[in-house]
Amino acid sequence: MPTSGSHNTSSQTSIRNQQCSSAPRQEYGSDSPFTAYAKKMRGEGIPAKVIELFTSYLSDVSELATGHIAEMHISPVKQSNLNHISELDKYEQAGEAIAKEAVAIKLNGGLGTSMGMQFAKSLLPVKDDLSFLDITVKQAVSWQEQYGGSLPLVLMNSYNTHSDTLSELRHMNGLSQLPLCFIQHKFPKIRRDTLTPAEYPDNPEHEWNPPGHGDLYASLFLSGVLDTLIRQGRKYALVSNIDNLGATLDMRMLGYMAEKNIPFLMEVTERTENDSKGGHLAKHNSGRLILREVSQCPECDLEYFQDIRKHSLFNTNNIWINLVELKNNLKKNGLPKLPLILNPKTVNPHDASSTPVYQVESAMGAAISHFTNAQAIITSRDRFIPVKRTDDLLKVMSDYYLLDHSGTLKLNEANITQNLQVSLDPRYYSKFDNIYEKFEKGIPSLASCSKLGITGDIVFNPSVSLLGDVTLDNRTGNTLFLPEDITLKGAINIK
Repeated sequence: MPTSGSHNTSSQTSIRNQQCSSAPRQEYGSDSPFTAYAKKMRGEGIPAKVIELFTSYLSDVSELATGHIAEMHISPVKQSNLNHISELDKYEQAGEAIAKEAVAIKLNGGLGTSMGMQFAKSLLPVKDDLSFLDITVKQAVSWQEQYGGSLPLVLMNSYNTHSDTLSELRHMNGLSQLPLCFIQHKFPKIRRDTLTPAEYPDNPEHEWNPPGHGDLYASLFLSGVLDTLIRQGRKYALVSNIDNLGATLDMRMLGYMAEKNIPFLMEVTERTENDSKGGHLAKHNSGRLILREVSQCPECDLEYFQDIRKHSLFNTNNIWINLVELKNNLKKNGLPKLPLILNPKTVNPHDASSTPVYQVESAMGAAISHFTNAQAIITSRDRFIPVKRTDDLLKVMSDYYLLDHSGTLKLNEANITQNLQVSLDPRYYSKFDNIYEKFEKGIPSLASCSKLGITGDIVFNPSVSLLGDVTLDNRTGNTLFLPEDITLKGAINIK
């Protein structure tokens, strides 16, 4: 891995040398903002190595770096060039033999603001009255009961979610051992006009942002958790989002990693139209595998980015890491400087009129280009069940997915499609509490539904039957309460 002071010039492109976009170079005053940032970060107890990493990113930003990865610098990865999880059955026994060496690390830093939440997203009830955190712990306990050893679960919390998560864990029934927890770092927000630290006296917390899950490596190392895991005999980690309940420790991939001595393995899956804005796998002209997020794509290349036939493989954010290899790399090279993701925001995310800022972030999957012999593998779609919007939440809460005794979420075998499309009117269903309100009595079965679109304000009950493609459009301007025991199919317009 490069050191935190090195520049990954192949993937961090400056506006000045992009061929498909241009911008005038801005001139800033002679007073360097670096001292102010370092002082502010030290005041929050942020480690010196992280301050050094941030100021390295800040230097790139001051040089008008965008983090863009142009289409001309990459080529698609063909599915035929990768192994598929279905081909790994022969490695399952090898995985079972080293089960105690595996651990699940869950990214638990999000607040679910896209669904109107102001608390840890992992605490949201999502299935059978269980939260993401409940189900994640259930999966870990089931694994522990089967293979022994300590609880194979670690949580990377953010400063927004740590206290709520710990409180919930301490009150869980039947949990004899708490999972290891550590807090990811935070970066100061950058004023877009002056590149000085953003200020928001009304709520100083708004002056900071989580640095993305690319901070995993720095936080894991500097917190001491990496050393703790290795001392416990943990050698392999599956890192995934806590809102993806399909990402469970898999013996086949564990055995495959060990047998092939793979230090870093990314699970990818075939992109659908719903994934057209998600990060895709590509091969850099240098020959390295890389990850490109939509915020790293120049505007002029967006049509290529969103072409799911050209860039057909989507990063599920399920990452397998050899922890011993990771530690060796970190000790030798320092903290990795991953490709820059520069997100334009406002200092108060709830006030579009507040000061425009940049948030410096990075993606953990981008580390695929930093490991020799890093690989990607095509995984099954049921290992990628994210809940980013209420459309996703409704599917997981319904019988489209079933939860077994071990906490594993699986597609219902009775489903008529494995790619159910749900589109809910954001005026009435965009917030998590809208779902609980509109489906207060229960959610209709979605097993026989291939597509569901809802426009207008409609309240459901569980006895409604949905068959095939269903499109409901309430144009009355009033709340529509559906009667019980009715069957809906096709396009239905209510005037």
